[in-house]
Amino acid sequence: MGGRVAAMVSLIDTHAHLDFPDFAPDLGEVIERAALSGVTRIIAVGTDLESSRNAVRIAAQYPGVFATVGWHPGHASEAPDDLRPALRDLARSPKVVAIGECGLDFHRLPSKTSGGSPEEDQALRLRQERLFEQQLEVAAETRLNVVIHTRDSWSETLAQFAPHSGRVRGVFHCFAGTPQEVAEVVRLGSLISVTGILTFKNGGNVRTALASAPPGAFMLETDCPYLAPVPHRGRRCEPAHVRETAAVAAAVTGRSLEQIAVETSTTAAGFFRGLDLPTPP
Repeated sequence: MGGRVAAMVSLIDTHAHLDFPDFAPDLGEVIERAALSGVTRIIAVGTDLESSRNAVRIAAQYPGVFATVGWHPGHASEAPDDLRPALRDLARSPKVVAIGECGLDFHRLPSKTSGGSPEEDQALRLRQERLFEQQLEVAAETRLNVVIHTRDSWSETLAQFAPHSGRVRGVFHCFAGTPQEVAEVVRLGSLISVTGILTFKNGGNVRTALASAPPGAFMLETDCPYLAPVPHRGRRCEPAHVRETAAVAAAVTGRSLEQIAVETSTTAAGFFRGLDLPTPP
């Protein structure tokens, strides 16, 4: 790795959109900067079949990068009727460590964005639910856990996931909920993951929720290129920035940065099947 700072801690960015065009000009440099900041592992997240294939390709190219494969609910209208065969094929790739990003997102229903009807809203909801269910099925078949997206759909997402919780664990990514919702996730044997929102001035609710999470119940992510933490707000987020989120997580939970790094890396290794951790020096 790249220097004294990197040797002090070993962090994992558990949710990064490395295949997005934002990173096309300098992806290698982005990954190197992450290593210099102590970020030794990055999970590249798929959002549709093309994105998932690209995540697998990037993971094959860079030793410290792993991939998830899935279909984001925000693109449900473009999804095939049966995603499962293609997803099963992708899940066989050796560095695929989870299924997703999948879930439910009712933030941009037709009635909210284009004057659509209640019937159109219901049709899209049902399409998202079918897509989510297919991915939960594949996750159970392949013994992979799921990366869950939920927006304006908490109770519905939890209700659909709960029957699968005996066979599949989920990480509720970009968590911005309440302590009560943290407890609901923990009761299902699943995890939350926090982004740079934790560092925002108006992120007090996320800090309160994280403070309520028991040890081993959360991971760290960037969701890059979005949600750059303080002091990088307004700029492109990248995996190196998970370090700033980790520092605030340490303050919120009363642990040291080193303790947070070990705890969240161990949690990630237990959640993402096949994610190998660096050998200690």
